[in-house]
Amino acid sequence: MEEYPNGNEGSFNSEEADGVVKECIEAVVGGDDYSANQVNKWTASIVERCLTQLVKQGKPYKYIVTCAVMQKTGAGLHTANSCYWDTAVDGSCTVRWENRTMYCVVSVFAVAIP
Repeated sequence: MEEYPNGNEGSFNSEEADGVVKECIEAVVGGDDYSANQVNKWTASIVERCLTQLVKQGKPYKYIVTCAVMQKTGAGLHTANSCYWDTAVDGSCTVRWENRTMYCVVSVFAVAIP
């Protein structure tokens, strides 16, 4: 089995994925203000950039990435997910990022390739 730098052979490193996601959000949205005209472009770019960066790590996973961008208006946003998988090797992380005008919630699901 391949060895990984984090010392956990074959297990998903959610902290590493968290960092990748935050970097991707910052690179795409950065300090921009919310714009309804840009949301589709932003979400697509964030998802594609996250997938590209995660795959570049060369770890044996299939990834699913979701992204939601919401304008800060005082409305509530609730999300949940549930997975039935091998918790010893599969994993997920969810990142909530915000600036003064919007929220961005990105979830990454990693399923080990046997």
